[in-house]
Amino acid sequence: MSKPKLKNRTPAEAAVQQARGVSKTVMDSAQQIWLAGLGAFAKAQAEGGKLFESLVKEGTALDAKTRKFTDAKVAEARGNVESTLGQVRERSQETWDKLEKVFEDRVSRALGRLGVPGRDEIRTLTTRVEELSREVRKLNAGGGAVKKRASKSAKR
Repeated sequence: MSKPKLKNRTPAEAAVQQARGVSKTVMDSAQQIWLAGLGAFAKAQAEGGKLFESLVKEGTALDAKTRKFTDAKVAEARGNVESTLGQVRERSQETWDKLEKVFEDRVSRALGRLGVPGRDEIRTLTTRVEELSREVRKLNAGGGAVKKRASKSAKR
């Protein structure tokens, strides 16, 4: 028996046949890519809720951490400002006290030059006047008998 002879193909037929093969391969690849995309979309839909919840949870944790850090920095800044403000108040009070002392000293010296008695001199004078007033009262109380004798001797 003889072998059947294969038909000889012309180059054009071979090119067409090859193009059909390539076309089928491209179509199969495109179909697989399309199906992979649909599968990814379905998976993203199914796991999208879980992913969203996971992102919300991470966002909440990050928000809490950020707030804690920010609150600490704000408290630190507030403490620094209050400390500085306290120092400024202290210095300004010291300055006012010094200014007041200088003013008092100058007024006291000016009054002294004018001959106006100072606080201590007025206290001393007040004490002396009180002592003299007591002495005068004592003399007036015991002085009634002295007056009668003095007037009798003056009549004679």
